[in-house]
Amino acid sequence: MKSLIVAGLLAAAAVSSPAVAQEPVIAAQNADQLFTSPDAKLNANKQVVYRIMRDLLDAGQWDRASELLSDEYIQHNPNAKSGRDAVVYYFTQVLKVQPRPIPEKLNMKVVAVMAEGDLVTVLYPRTVKDASAPGGSYSTTWFDTWRIKDGKAVEHWDPALMNEAPDLR
Repeated sequence: MKSLIVAGLLAAAAVSSPAVAQEPVIAAQNADQLFTSPDAKLNANKQVVYRIMRDLLDAGQWDRASELLSDEYIQHNPNAKSGRDAVVYYFTQVLKVQPRPIPEKLNMKVVAVMAEGDLVTVLYPRTVKDASAPGGSYSTTWFDTWRIKDGKAVEHWDPALMNEAPDLR
């Protein structure tokens, strides 16, 4: 009977304890390779997303946004309004992103890239400060999904919360 009580207490403690990641999220060795596919349409869509990440997000070359984002770009991140001009404003005026040279290879760490139909999803490793452990942090995953039409992104999703702009570089 005593062992049942101890087992019950241990189970209760495990359920009430905060979740702890058991394994860190690890980036792929060569992120650029993840943006290819033997399927021509999926490859083209992955290449649009690759350029969004490299040219816009990594290099901050938002003057090139018209090459990669549609005018009516639908934004599901709660911090930026829909429309290409609104997204460019968010990155250049709100976040104050300054343009840098476009890198030869993507600098951002990427775990995986998945493409299906007109959607491309990119997974990134993310380190987050642990509010319950001062000075501590934990590993988790961020994602971005874009819908591609006629060679441009027309819609975007991510798990952002209000006033949150994670640094994924």
